[in-house]
Amino acid sequence: MPSLLYLHGFNSSPQSKKALQTQSWFAQHAPEITFICPLLSPYADSAMATVTGIIEDRTEQPIYVVGSSMGGFFATCLIERYDLRGVLINPAVSPGRGLHNWLGENTNYTTGEKWVFEPRHIQQYTELDASVENLVHKNNYHVLLQCGDEVLDYRDAQLRYQGCSVIVEDGGDHSFINYQQHLAGIYQFLISSKV
Repeated sequence: MPSLLYLHGFNSSPQSKKALQTQSWFAQHAPEITFICPLLSPYADSAMATVTGIIEDRTEQPIYVVGSSMGGFFATCLIERYDLRGVLINPAVSPGRGLHNWLGENTNYTTGEKWVFEPRHIQQYTELDASVENLVHKNNYHVLLQCGDEVLDYRDAQLRYQGCSVIVEDGGDHSFINYQQHLAGIYQFLISSKV
């Protein structure tokens, strides 16, 4: 049975709006696909250990990945490492550059869990980013960007994912307005055979 691995954004959780919308749509329209949405650590090494473990446990079955924001960054790492097919929503690009504001103690938006971010944690993201600077599996990506993203500059993603399937919408915001209208297209891209 194929699986869909949904990766939420930084300091978010499986209870994020897009995660729940994705789960609901697939349950209704593609129940043959198992939906998986783990709680991702804010620390890159731990988050990658979680998601690679999920993929290694399912090597016999197709697995697709959808990632939002920082989840899009992790999805990119997985697509490149495992030759997966995936969709990215307003993905983080070179996230090490923008994480300094998180240094110190933080609280998860939805779980309330407290965690401490240190410079070495930023270094983990920087090292991981070096592994995906030059994308090999460009046909495996479908990237959704909104110009009104107030957190990330969509042009960074336009540059990183040049040569991939990219949709850029005017307006919008970081949460990706009207995301649910793209779910049927996301499904079609994921299950379509590679070019």
